Amino acid sequence: MNQADRRKFLIQKLLDEQPRYRGMEIPQDKIEQKRLLRSLFNIRMPGNISEDFLKIQNEYLQEETVLKGITNLADLSPVQEGVYLWQGDITTLRCDAIVNAANSGMTGCYAPCHGCIDNCIHTYAGIQLRLECAGIMQKQGHEEETGKAKLTSAYNLPCKYVIHTVGPIIHGRLTESDKELLASCYRSCLELAEQNGVKSIAFCCISTGEFHFPNDKAAEIAVGTMKEYREQTGSDMEVIFNVFKDVDYEIYRRLLGAD
Repeated sequence: MNQADRRKFLIQKLLDEQPRYRGMEIPQDKIEQKRLLRSLFNIRMPGNISEDFLKIQNEYLQEETVLKGITNLADLSPVQEGVYLWQGDITTLRCDAIVNAANSGMTGCYAPCHGCIDNCIHTYAGIQLRLECAGIMQKQGHEEETGKAKLTSAYNLPCKYVIHTVGPIIHGRLTESDKELLASCYRSCLELAEQNGVKSIAFCCISTGEFHFPNDKAAEIAVGTMKEYREQTGSDMEVIFNVFKDVDYEIYRRLLGAD
């Protein structure tokens, strides 16, 4: 099977799962096919799937990531000892763990092709990630608290683990409680990573964007919490601050003295 064959197979299997979409024709255009497949991944509720599906899905997603281009931590240059600043797609970064800015349901974003990092990570990890998260949440019995963290496998991503954390959602004026909750996200992720032998961790810009935390304040908390943790614990875990937008790159570059 080539990528086109795999994509059509996956689309058809996912369409067949949905009674309302059975009989829907698969578009001929490759871009439209990719968008449809991602949408079907996004809306699929946690549930069992065949081994044949998983095998072909894994082959497809891993090849898509190779085509996008994988960035290895070993090829990056630190801006401080053990600290990196990297602008790019976190789903293509090969390190021990990446951080996902999750919602309190913790099973990913169900909005088709939404641009949030939660959607991207779940899409390219594969449906196994949602299944694992759903199992964790079923066992927990309640929504995830803001400022906590959970660790899962990364499945088809180049990293080993995904650490999921729920950041504060800002409504109106930023409060001290909001700031402490965001700091707790970073501390919880670092502590959980250390407990699981993680040697390198990549942070996204938690709570900015859809959760409306001011970018500059969020970055100050991220860098400050990282420095405080390293000073208090003596940790030599490598930390990557991953940004996607130019504005965040400039903010972190200033804070980390990367000029």
